[in-house]
Amino acid sequence: MSRDLTPGTRVRRGRLRVYLGSAPGVGKTYRMLDEARRRQERGADVVVGFIECHGRRHTENMLQGLDVVPRLTRTYRDTEFTEMDVDAILERKPSVALVDELAHTNVPGGRNAKRWQDVEELLSAGVDVITTVNIQHLESLNDVVRKITGIPQRETVPDEVVRRADQIELVDMAPQALRRRMAHGNVYKAEKVDAALSNYFRVGNLTALRELALLWVAGRVDEGLRDYRASHHIDRVWETRERVVVALTGGPEGETLIRRAARIADRTAGGDLLAVHITRSDGLAGASPGNLAEQRRLVETLGGSYHVVVGDDIPTALLAFARAHDATQLVLGTSRRGRINRFLTGPGIGETTVDASEDIDVHMVTHEFTGRGRLPTLGRRHSRRRTAAGFTSGLVLPFLLTAGLSQPHSLNLTTVALIFQLGVVAVALLGGAFSALMASLIASLLLNYYFIPPVHTFTIAEPNNVIALVVFAVVALTVSTVVDHAGRLTSRAARATAEAETLSTLAGSVLRGADALPALLEKSRTAFGMESVALLDRAGGEVLARSDAGGEPAPDRQSTEVPVGPDALLVLTGRRLPAADMRVLTAFAAHVAAALERDRLATVAAEIEPIKAADRMRTALLAAVSHDLRTPLAAALASIGSLRSPDVEFSDEDQAELLDLADASLVKLTRLVDNLLDMSRLQAGALTLHLAPVHLDEVLPRAMDSLADPDAPVQPLDLDTAPAVLADPPLLERVLANVITNALRHNAPGAPVLVTASGHLDRVEIRVIDRGPGIAAEERDRVFLPFQRLGDTDNTAGVGLGLALSRGLAEAMGGTLDVEDTPGGGTTMLLTLPAAESETDRESAAEAGTETESGVDPGEVTA
Repeated sequence: MSRDLTPGTRVRRGRLRVYLGSAPGVGKTYRMLDEARRRQERGADVVVGFIECHGRRHTENMLQGLDVVPRLTRTYRDTEFTEMDVDAILERKPSVALVDELAHTNVPGGRNAKRWQDVEELLSAGVDVITTVNIQHLESLNDVVRKITGIPQRETVPDEVVRRADQIELVDMAPQALRRRMAHGNVYKAEKVDAALSNYFRVGNLTALRELALLWVAGRVDEGLRDYRASHHIDRVWETRERVVVALTGGPEGETLIRRAARIADRTAGGDLLAVHITRSDGLAGASPGNLAEQRRLVETLGGSYHVVVGDDIPTALLAFARAHDATQLVLGTSRRGRINRFLTGPGIGETTVDASEDIDVHMVTHEFTGRGRLPTLGRRHSRRRTAAGFTSGLVLPFLLTAGLSQPHSLNLTTVALIFQLGVVAVALLGGAFSALMASLIASLLLNYYFIPPVHTFTIAEPNNVIALVVFAVVALTVSTVVDHAGRLTSRAARATAEAETLSTLAGSVLRGADALPALLEKSRTAFGMESVALLDRAGGEVLARSDAGGEPAPDRQSTEVPVGPDALLVLTGRRLPAADMRVLTAFAAHVAAALERDRLATVAAEIEPIKAADRMRTALLAAVSHDLRTPLAAALASIGSLRSPDVEFSDEDQAELLDLADASLVKLTRLVDNLLDMSRLQAGALTLHLAPVHLDEVLPRAMDSLADPDAPVQPLDLDTAPAVLADPPLLERVLANVITNALRHNAPGAPVLVTASGHLDRVEIRVIDRGPGIAAEERDRVFLPFQRLGDTDNTAGVGLGLALSRGLAEAMGGTLDVEDTPGGGTTMLLTLPAAESETDRESAAEAGTETESGVDPGEVTA
């Protein structure tokens, strides 16, 4: 039932207020009821939708005077439960509803599986809701809380539901105060206090949960503050929290800057460290990928976060990032440029950032690389041959053009000047800006001497010609500079594209490959055109991995070495590697270092895993031997000892009873020992199989005879019509006996255990069906683990090897053993085994083989 709405009207969405508790028992419900009473005193229509007082007297007293909506009763598995009646609250149309325990899971049968979904329905109808939830029930913190407390939280609520709340109030209490409150009986009943204080409510657990709650709420407050500043267009930094941003260029000074920024952030509790690298939008940044990878690892080691921002104007992008994260301090390194370089190129990034920083404090950190940069270069760095060709063309081409244009012709001065300018552009393309500068100066002088009246003199008679000559020189210099710059960008773009494609191919090949290290070495060799690539151990020179092209090595081959972490060296043998390729090679080396570390960790993990498994098995085996095997042994010894005692005379009936007890105990002991031996043989791979066709209606009675109670209620169905299976008969008996024993142990009283079988293609499915309580989906894999009984408290039932051994034996025979739900309640064990070939199948196969040998195509026979 929902609210009656006038057509065309829109209901205001209700407001949500959440009392977030750092732990159970801190007083969330009490605070919620206190708020409800205040609102009621102010005239608000408040109802209690659902409240759990847990027998706490003070909380129950707070309910006095509040209107409580009767709960809805639902029946589930013959048990009655009470839930919040959402329809009754909607019909009541209150202004405020109190709903306790937001993360609660509803009883099956309602329209909403979770209580928070009920709350969403109330909010959509315009009802304000006040609710409670503990920090351990937030979905994002579920695994963290489990690691801290060791207790999984099965009821969770999505973080986004709580984040959308209009108000979140943290209900907190010091761990010692909460423990005192529990000891006084204000949280749990007296019989539960000792267990709670010794387990979940330890001081360490409560302190960790309290910190989680404070940090989560602080993050929510931070989000609200950012939203407020954005909605009110506030760009100024509010120094509510110390945040330090360190700018990284990929240079060698990065580690010094990171450590200095980390020390600044550590001066205040809760300070954040953020590292940012500004990359150009065209992807032509000259930063070293290897340096940036190392610096990123250092930042994350120090507890900071690493960010990459795209921006062509580095100071603007850097300050925009800092203001977006509400940074209070910015750390930059002093310029690596020398004095002459700074004089020629003007103010650097640091000076520009300081001038525009406004309310952000900027730290200029000195380092050992300050002032060691190179002088600015004019133009690209070409090969020596091309540089010489550009210099020669800049010197000779103006004279050649002058000789050609000095002959009688009808060209005017403008055309001649344009031809000279075209020559300057050609020189710029060939040799760069320096050659073009020299060519433009020579061309200006020749144009003046030979073509501007009066000719053969540097005197210029007409003022217009003076202006034309100046314009020519300026245009020539500008065009040559632009052409050289465009050529430089084109060259860098082509190189960056090639590097990106190489690194992309590298990453793809590594991700697709089964072994990353050989793939990396092979890609390194092919990408750089080398004869071989080897990964060497620095200490002993041992070859850890290698990739060769094959063939005879060149006589003039050279080697390039790149360090890979502190312990290894990457050696590339073949051609001389240009310095420009070292940046990509450094990135390859970083990938190799990561792959080497992964291989090392995988090796260590592989070595440890068998030890851990053996330790778990040994511990479980000791526990089993110490109790489960000792119990039937003690019973047998006690029975036999009583019979041999000369002090007591037993009647024939008592003697028979003692002998039966000793016999049953020894049979149980034999079965337990057999299971242990079979399990050890399975794990050692020493189990011998003798597979043969087996009919299920023949093997089931023998399996029943081995049960502790051969007259147990087991009902076979359709076993005589099922196909024969290919199995080891004694092992199949053991599997069926163990599975049926497990079904009888958990079956409903008076109900028989059904055993059915049916054929499906080349498989036979055998089902053992009980009507017990069933097994939860998340627990189904656990039932097949050795030495556990999944909730059984009867320690006389065995060591918990039955199902584990049965699955192992089934898989050894080429089958499977899985768990299914029984329709109507219960558990079905599904044993699947390969079907044995029938006599007809074997005769058909023999006939087909004979015809094939005689030259008849099997396809034609089938057709």
